[in-house]
Amino acid sequence: MLEKKKSQIKKGPETALLVGLSSKKDGREKVHEYLDELAFLVRTAGGDPVKRFTQSLDFPNPKTYVGTGKLEEIRQYVEAAEIDMVIFDDELGPSQQRNLEKVLECKILDRTTLILDIFAKRAQTAHAKVQVELAQLQYLLPRLTGMWTHLERQRGGIGLRGPGETEIETDRRVIRDKISLLKTRLTQIDKQMATQRKNRGQLIRVALVGYTNVGKSTIMNLLSKSEVFAENKLFATLDTTVRKVVVDNLPFLLSDTVGFIRKLPHGLVESFKSTLDETRESDILVHVVDISHPEFEDQIKTVTKTLTDIGAGDKPVIMVFNKIDAYNWIEKEEDDLTPSTRENVSLEEMKNTWMAKENHPCIFISAKTKDNYQKFRTLLYDNIKGIHAIKYPYNNFLY
Repeated sequence: MLEKKKSQIKKGPETALLVGLSSKKDGREKVHEYLDELAFLVRTAGGDPVKRFTQSLDFPNPKTYVGTGKLEEIRQYVEAAEIDMVIFDDELGPSQQRNLEKVLECKILDRTTLILDIFAKRAQTAHAKVQVELAQLQYLLPRLTGMWTHLERQRGGIGLRGPGETEIETDRRVIRDKISLLKTRLTQIDKQMATQRKNRGQLIRVALVGYTNVGKSTIMNLLSKSEVFAENKLFATLDTTVRKVVVDNLPFLLSDTVGFIRKLPHGLVESFKSTLDETRESDILVHVVDISHPEFEDQIKTVTKTLTDIGAGDKPVIMVFNKIDAYNWIEKEEDDLTPSTRENVSLEEMKNTWMAKENHPCIFISAKTKDNYQKFRTLLYDNIKGIHAIKYPYNNFLY
């Protein structure tokens, strides 16, 4: 069946079937929100998410992730619709992946593979390419047993960019040697990057952080009057961009960093250490939030946890709630006695709520339409000026 299916050349993007689990902790609604994000990842990678399957399980099946009945249901759909790949919302173990390949007879990917693939697609500089390749090889190493025969019968496509396309790396020794080489190269790059950061003089360093696709690069372009690549896709920015910015009479360095995401692969966090050092060594963080996203509060928690994990959780923070132009809400009827939901909260109510409970300075803006942009510049100026006066007390001629 597989050979027959693959012998027919298909035009257009690869079709994907998405699979997720709902537990007592994460109900059905939450799982569908996670699969919405997974679908966005698939589209960012160039695929077409055509169908999704969910199952209520507290823990993934150790052999096949889903139960046998659900797996058979998925297999029948894959065969009938000639699906190119099945993508699971959690990281699969090596044995799970091999078992799923045997049953479904198509390309099996998990969330980690998909994110690594997007990073491989987005990497532009030699630095980013080394970081991504290292993370890919570390992920592939324990999965070599069935991986290479899998790659042999299906070349190219989503999830197989970068090191997966080479035929020479067919045993663990070669992979380990290459990982060792990449780590050495990355150590040298880290030293060079550290030297560059030390040579930037007595300027306050500001880092834009946040969930992926919240508008950090758009804000970077506004403040620095530069043209950093920005688009409505996940992980549009991989390489850290640093620009000197002057607000009124105050110069500072502004960096645009890679966006965070739920279940960010550990290998990527490790290999992108030098990129994340821009965040760790900054004087102040501008945490950008997409206020129009229905799950923006969960995204805030994800970013806060990631910042803590990388050692930047104690930095001064300015909360910037972006995309107020895209914020939508539904006003309840007077006789509607049902409990209010997130969709019934107006932007003004949202502002009052967050400004009252947030411990950090916060502001609501639209980088696209420039709403409240001048107030944002003033807020940024006041906070940077205060840190500059403390850090460089003998260099206050600016004020």
